[in-house]
Amino acid sequence: MHDETLHRLLESADGPPLIAYEARGEIPLRETDWHSHVRGQFFYVEQGLFITRTEHGSYLLPPHRAGWMPPGMMHTVSIAGPSHAWGVFIAPCAASVLPDRPCVVGVNDLFRAIVKRAATWPADAVTVEPERERLFAVLLDELRRAPVESLHLPMPIDRRLRRVAMAMYENPHDTRGIDDWASWAGMSSRTLTRLFRQETQCSVAQWRQQARLARGLERLAHGEPVSVVSDALGYATPSAFVAMFRRAFGDSPGRYLARQASEA
Repeated sequence: MHDETLHRLLESADGPPLIAYEARGEIPLRETDWHSHVRGQFFYVEQGLFITRTEHGSYLLPPHRAGWMPPGMMHTVSIAGPSHAWGVFIAPCAASVLPDRPCVVGVNDLFRAIVKRAATWPADAVTVEPERERLFAVLLDELRRAPVESLHLPMPIDRRLRRVAMAMYENPHDTRGIDDWASWAGMSSRTLTRLFRQETQCSVAQWRQQARLARGLERLAHGEPVSVVSDALGYATPSAFVAMFRRAFGDSPGRYLARQASEA
């Protein structure tokens, strides 16, 4: 099928309720501009690291996790490292039973098998066979039950807070304290602390730790050693970074990545 035909189908609410795809090998795209799709999209990462930004915050997709983007949601996508990904575009009428906000979820073998089977179906089929409808119903059940991962960086709305948050995200090695950040943003420490928790549901320290985790995963996806990553993120020692990673994911970076690969 020509790319133009596929793009037309993906940006249409008509046609099959589910259109699956698989992107193999090196993906030339590294970062997109803000855009949206008519259909909702689940995308699963086999290799590489995807970072999606929305008005609700940033969502990380390390290997062997799936991301959900609701229909019409504005977002950008950044890709780190050689990538292999696949997923499904879901028509708005079918996506109504799925979350109305982006999220990152874990998926099981059944989910992966159904999507890979669906990727072999012709996207421009005029009618949908009963066998496909049954598999699609099972897939929706699996998507509704998929466990949500805590790989979300909620972005504050306040302009001053967003400036602080972006500076922390872009400079994870910056060790300035609350007082310094507040002064830099032109507000009191008390106001910064109160508004930040109010708008992100977490403290400045918690948010900064999650931001460091995001950047750490990105660098690990490039194959950088833990010692290099921990230094770049501003940790005093590699063991401090490993301890943070273990608290977030229940395992060390090396074992976590190995475990995820073995589950593929």
